[in-house]
Amino acid sequence: MMTDKVRIDTLSARSLPQSNDTFLARQAEFESNVRSYPRKLPLAIAKAQGVWITDVENNQYLDCLAGAGTLALGHNHPDVLQSIQSVISSGLPLHTLDLTTPLKDEFSSYLLSLLPGQGKEYCLQFTGPSGADAVEAALKLAKKVTGRSSIISFSGGYHGMTHGALSVTGNLSPKEAISNMMPEVQFMPYPHQYRCPLGIGGDAGVKALTYYFDNLINDVESGVRKPAAVILEAVQGEGGVNPAPAEWLQRIRKVTQDHGILLIIDEVQAGFARTGKLFAFEHAGIEPDIIVMSKAVGGGLPLAVLGIKKQFDAWAPGHHTGTFRGNQLAMATGLTTLKILKDNAIADKVAAQGEWLKGKLVELQKRFPVIGHVRGLGLMIGIEIVKPNEAQDHMGCYPADGELSALLQKKCFESGLILERGGRHGCVLRLLPSLLITDAELEIFLDKFENALLATGMEPV
Repeated sequence: MMTDKVRIDTLSARSLPQSNDTFLARQAEFESNVRSYPRKLPLAIAKAQGVWITDVENNQYLDCLAGAGTLALGHNHPDVLQSIQSVISSGLPLHTLDLTTPLKDEFSSYLLSLLPGQGKEYCLQFTGPSGADAVEAALKLAKKVTGRSSIISFSGGYHGMTHGALSVTGNLSPKEAISNMMPEVQFMPYPHQYRCPLGIGGDAGVKALTYYFDNLINDVESGVRKPAAVILEAVQGEGGVNPAPAEWLQRIRKVTQDHGILLIIDEVQAGFARTGKLFAFEHAGIEPDIIVMSKAVGGGLPLAVLGIKKQFDAWAPGHHTGTFRGNQLAMATGLTTLKILKDNAIADKVAAQGEWLKGKLVELQKRFPVIGHVRGLGLMIGIEIVKPNEAQDHMGCYPADGELSALLQKKCFESGLILERGGRHGCVLRLLPSLLITDAELEIFLDKFENALLATGMEPV
């Protein structure tokens, strides 16, 4: 009887007019105002393969969002689909709390082997299936280990929307009208290649920010109590694709080690070959105390894991639980994804493609000065949109143009290109495509992006 009902409901959906507007109107009726992506990308997806999405009206889009970086291998990779089918036909339960299985054993062993030092100094903690819950667990563990209560985070950082994760997130908008955020969170400035927060810029700005952090921790008159942890992204994603300079990150690692402060690196978006190395922190040659992993680690399905230095595994049994810690399908798709990334040296491919693509975008910048800055690592790239007809600041930077950035996102969509925005005022167009995107598909991206620039009415110089 239940099967018949599902079949009837499915047929009912198929009987609807196959238009994006129809499905979007029904979504608006069914869902809360909190939905966000449909407002910027107004489509109903019918199918997807690789880097391509097809909507219910049979329009095709080049997907440079890839589930906000979750789909490292793109949509419906055949090996990922096969791994799902293998679990379904194996007799394994789909859900095991934190009980182990041969599949979980294999996934855990393989994931650990990818961590610094082949994971010999680390253990894993499976949390609830979102990156935000993994961040919550990391913050709690740091407080438990150190006996201290404060946390240092960074302006522009994004760590999730749950209460503690939001408290260490830089963006003020989702914090509006949310009282009693987690106390004792100290925000510090994060380096920015285009808009130095100290107004200095260049190497001098990085050195000043490095000194500033060092001095804050060491100065007995700083007014900031020694924190339990420092949490940061080695490449800020939602904050506008800002890579941390190696020198700055290395100094933070040394200061935190010297003072017994846990360093939590959030690799939820930047991890697993996205930046041209397996983890973004590897660009600085450091080892975090806690690594936060989600998105790509589950191969497209919900999964979140912490990599914890064994010496800091201070949990008592059951002190951070979650029903959905044992997602066997996600471990299967995650294992398949990680093996493909490692066995095919995808990080090296991504590093080369990223440098080539940034070069092409810089060439485009010469013709379209609304492109104020191109930055990023690997296939995590940001394009900052500015107002080139207005006065530059003392560092030579033009004002941000969030309105034009939004219009460009709209014109990209109309041209068959899906990408996201981020950064201050939403002025940064962000690329997070499948890591298997081909050079030919990147050429298509460039064509579609240039068409979008022209469609806004601007003339190339």
